[in-house]
Amino acid sequence: MTGTGPTAAEDEVVNLAAELIRIDTSNTGDLATTVGEREAAEYVAAKLAEVGFETETVESGAPDRHNVFARLRGADQARGALLVHGHLDVVPADAAEWSVHPFAGAIQDGYLWGRGAVDMKDMVAMTLAVARRFKRDSVTPPRDIVFAFLADEEAGGYYGAQWLVKNRPDLFEGCTEAIGEVGGFSLTLGEDVRLYLIETAEKGIAWMRLRARGKAGHGSFLHSDNAVTKVAEAVARLGNHTFPLVMTDTVTQFLAALTELTGLEFPPDDLEGSIAKLGPLSRIVGATVRDTANPTMLSAGYKANVIPSVAEAVVDCRVLPGRQEAFEREVDELLGPDVTREWVVPTDLPAWETDFDGDLIEAMTAALQAEDPDARTVPYMLSGGTDAKAFNKLGMRCFGFAPLRLPPDLDFASLFHGVDERVPVDALRFGARVLDRFLRTC
Repeated sequence: MTGTGPTAAEDEVVNLAAELIRIDTSNTGDLATTVGEREAAEYVAAKLAEVGFETETVESGAPDRHNVFARLRGADQARGALLVHGHLDVVPADAAEWSVHPFAGAIQDGYLWGRGAVDMKDMVAMTLAVARRFKRDSVTPPRDIVFAFLADEEAGGYYGAQWLVKNRPDLFEGCTEAIGEVGGFSLTLGEDVRLYLIETAEKGIAWMRLRARGKAGHGSFLHSDNAVTKVAEAVARLGNHTFPLVMTDTVTQFLAALTELTGLEFPPDDLEGSIAKLGPLSRIVGATVRDTANPTMLSAGYKANVIPSVAEAVVDCRVLPGRQEAFEREVDELLGPDVTREWVVPTDLPAWETDFDGDLIEAMTAALQAEDPDARTVPYMLSGGTDAKAFNKLGMRCFGFAPLRLPPDLDFASLFHGVDERVPVDALRFGARVLDRFLRTC
């Protein structure tokens, strides 16, 4: 028999996570080859119905792109509801590269292994375990909680959160705040110095197509109007460009907390050099002090001895909050008059930022410190993106809070989309306890 109270959800969280990993939900970005979301949604819906939840399953814009919703009524109906969201899809994995099969859900060496272990079937399992425990124990949270298990996050949410926000906003009725990935995980900086990073901002994501035109002709002739040369030169200028240093409120607060706790200094004249000394953490922080525009694809021509009339490139752009207009002006100056640009449709994944304050932050901090007295919460910005981009459009304050206490030597950032993705079993149990405490006081 499982117990009740703040520790009860951990009784089944590891098994739930393993079973979810064993459902291959690889999202290739192609409707024809993406698999498993319907099966995973049916699994979640069955687990919720088993304990008495009324669920709604919604197909979001394409066959088998399934999402599951359940609402738990709270004590204060006058308060705004809290959305707890997680995505069911994962990025593909090549089993030949892994130490264990990526969809085996194996437990060994103190870890649960598999694609989705940290992104983000761990949080889905925590959410499912806590929701089941609350329903079994007739727990009434302070306010309504909407549980959402979503499709297509790994390809931008266009057949998931983005579609739902546009076509079914009624599913989120009354939601004023939201929690999801990627935050709440620990970072150990020294003895008894353990930060828990709460995501309060994300860079914007957009893919830009560059196009140059020239005069087609024979490869053996002289050509002063070569489309390939034009786009290659523009790509090189853009790819080698360093955008200006910008200190957002989130990054400023994060670095100030590091200074207070460790004594490390981050002088403006050597900010990036100082950040580089943070080890694996530098990859997270370093990408949030500048915009980036990284060329990723080139396309031109159809035969070795034919000069093509058109050449194209695709650039992955990540833009800081408040920087979109300035970023585009800077890009246009770099491209020059011979290269045009357009945003690859769809691209509606803007940056967002919220303050690190309020009752929800206090509840997160209290829940973490109840399980880890040395916990210190700090805000940080994610250089990637999550489904929070969609929910921010509905006016929700969004936070990344998927709590995990991690070993000090674990390079957590490298596990996202990485080979041998895994999560410590103890961290999963810790996260379920913290999430349980948090949702009782949110």
